[in-house]
Amino acid sequence: MPSSLESLRSLVEPDHLKLSIRRQCELLGLARSSYYLEPARESPDNLQLMRLIDEQHLEHPHVGRKGMTLWLNLQGYNVNIKRVRRLMNLMDFEVDPNFRTTA
Repeated sequence: MPSSLESLRSLVEPDHLKLSIRRQCELLGLARSSYYLEPARESPDNLQLMRLIDEQHLEHPHVGRKGMTLWLNLQGYNVNIKRVRRLMNLMDFEVDPNFRTTA
C-alpha cells in the first residue's frame, strides 16, 4: 500500500459512484484536509538560503546554527537564528556535538 501523501492523494477518486471522498480518505487513512489542501512550498528566498547553507555545510560541516546565521549575515542576508534553525532542520543537518576544532 502506498504511504506517501502524494500517492495516497492520487488514489482518491472524486467522481466515484459509491464512495464519497470522506469515506475514501477514511479507508486510506488520509485526513480529508490533506486531500484538499496543497502542502506549503518554500519561498524562492528560502530556497536560495537553503542552497547557500548546503554549500557552506559541505565545506564546513562543524558550523552550527549560530555560525551559519553569522556567516549568512556577513554575506548580506538579513536572517535570524530561528529561520536558519528551521531551514537546517528541514534539510536534516546536524552538527556533531563531539567535534573539536583544537586538539
